[in-house]
Amino acid sequence: MSAPERLDVRRDLDHYRARRGEFRDLVVPAQRYLMVDGAGDPNTAPAYAEALAALYPVAYAVKFVSRAAGHDHVVPPLEALWWAPDLAMFTTARDKSAWCWTAMILVPDHVPDALVETAVAAVAAKPRPTALDRLRLDRLDEGRCVQTLHVGPYDDEGPVLARLHDEVLPAAGLQPTGRHHEIYLGDPRRTAPERLRTVLRQPVAYLRPS
Repeated sequence: MSAPERLDVRRDLDHYRARRGEFRDLVVPAQRYLMVDGAGDPNTAPAYAEALAALYPVAYAVKFVSRAAGHDHVVPPLEALWWAPDLAMFTTARDKSAWCWTAMILVPDHVPDALVETAVAAVAAKPRPTALDRLRLDRLDEGRCVQTLHVGPYDDEGPVLARLHDEVLPAAGLQPTGRHHEIYLGDPRRTAPERLRTVLRQPVAYLRPS
């Protein structure tokens, strides 16, 4: 008998699918994530690098303990929630120093909380990542969202986000209700900037009558 196929969220979960130029309206189920909060420019703020240095070892440890328990999966992609006092800091000014963020990696549904705790303990037993004490397992319930695929450098996202917020959502009678969410399908360490693929997601709700 062949071994069961490993779960790959990018391939197997519908809400990880997006197309360039298409703004898709969908309902995203509540999910658990490994999360680390921070603020500042992700290219220069030490806190962002520290967050990734904690998230990835734990995410891989989760995979290994889950596989030992009989359920294997591909480590899910890095994701992040982003917010700032003014939306223009994302769409036009792109003032990254004013951004707040939550860096995160999905924990598949088949992994119980107890195995996540085992994985964290295994990482803590080695040279301890600086941000490990700030890492948490938390649930995110975004509900109805609109998402699209951006292809290219992260710094070129501004026009796509401006179109989403200034044209697509108003035309559909929708308004943003949660934090801007990005899913990084490409690895910037191995992918040319013009070929990076990023899912841009925005939780939404119907506009309230004035």
